[in-house]
Amino acid sequence: MTETDVDLGTVTVASGMLVLGMAGWIDYWPQVGRLLSERSRTVVAAGGGHLHGPEDSEPSAWMCEAIAVAAAADRPLQVRAKTSASRFDGDPTIAVLEVDLGLPWSGPDDGEAVQLGDLPVDRCGMVLGDALALDGFTGLDGQSTDGLADVTYWGKYEDTVHAQFGGDRIPQHPSGHGPRGWLDLPLVEAEAVAERLRTWTREGPGNGLMVSVDAHTDFHRFNRAGWNHPLLAGNIELDACQVLGLAWDPEDHSMRHRGERAYGQVYPATLQARAGEAVLRWTIPPYDPDQ
Repeated sequence: MTETDVDLGTVTVASGMLVLGMAGWIDYWPQVGRLLSERSRTVVAAGGGHLHGPEDSEPSAWMCEAIAVAAAADRPLQVRAKTSASRFDGDPTIAVLEVDLGLPWSGPDDGEAVQLGDLPVDRCGMVLGDALALDGFTGLDGQSTDGLADVTYWGKYEDTVHAQFGGDRIPQHPSGHGPRGWLDLPLVEAEAVAERLRTWTREGPGNGLMVSVDAHTDFHRFNRAGWNHPLLAGNIELDACQVLGLAWDPEDHSMRHRGERAYGQVYPATLQARAGEAVLRWTIPPYDPDQ
């Protein structure tokens, strides 16, 4: 299958500890033990590896997981992907994710790859960034970081609601598809707008309209930053570090990665040598219908 190289920009790692983790679980680490940065420091000191919670268990389904490695703290780190076309909708999907770590290769003299572990593709996406900065990441159920929120609606009565209440089309996919709604409303106003739509639905036609209020958490900010990117990739600043979020096409995820670790849908992360420097690589093979 033909692959295409895509430049995803850069991340910065002031702590010298780079994490590739499941975005839906980044804020969950304190609930299963030590902070992500503390866990990462232990693993990085041992040459890098896989993190999962709790520490005294085997990796399990539907639990936080990450890969942590040492990285240069004094420069931006280049991130790129090799993509292949999804067999389900033809859109580009990540086949290989690579990060230049900015450090000299310290692995085997013959350049053989160092196995770090494996990760599932989180249906909520992946996050790549500084371990210490990610200690403060506000996840799915977190508080708005700026007091603002986005309101969106879609469904059977979308056109009727638009005629009565307004709301702009909000593209949330490179194709331009997306719901209608309002961006960057004060949180109280956003809740009030959403309640007006819900009340109209209850008192009028009944079921048939979906309404969402998305507070400006870090999770929502990087999803929003990637709305128009072919790979749904977007950068945000977190604790003065550039962090990269990778959302996942729900259609492709449901066909290729559904079940995640519970069904053995996990993919290897390795340290590789390139021109004398270390590279983090996460390899996600294209779909094989025979497997």
